[in-house]
Amino acid sequence: MHFKTHTEAMENILDFFLYNEISPREKFGPTGRTIEAKLLKRINAVIAIMRDVEKTQTKPTVAMLQSLFVMEEPNKKPLIVEKKYAEEKKEVRLPAGEAGFREKRNIKNEL
Repeated sequence: MHFKTHTEAMENILDFFLYNEISPREKFGPTGRTIEAKLLKRINAVIAIMRDVEKTQTKPTVAMLQSLFVMEEPNKKPLIVEKKYAEEKKEVRLPAGEAGFREKRNIKNEL
């Protein structure tokens, strides 16, 4: 909306103030900049709290839980075997490279 004269524009501005019951001298509250600054401060405070909780609570708790689930290999104790059983086991073992089963060889190559 464009006004032809300066007087018309001023009349419409004054009508706006009267109609909405506001004064050009009163403050409307915080501006966008002040709200943004306060929000950024609160966000930074929340981030600092979260980092502190992570350092003091979360990481130590995770480390404790992981240490509970780590499996240590049990120490293998040498078996105590009587001499006669140890000698029998030595006799059963085949020399290295031979299979457990042997084919019966026929001179005529017949099955």
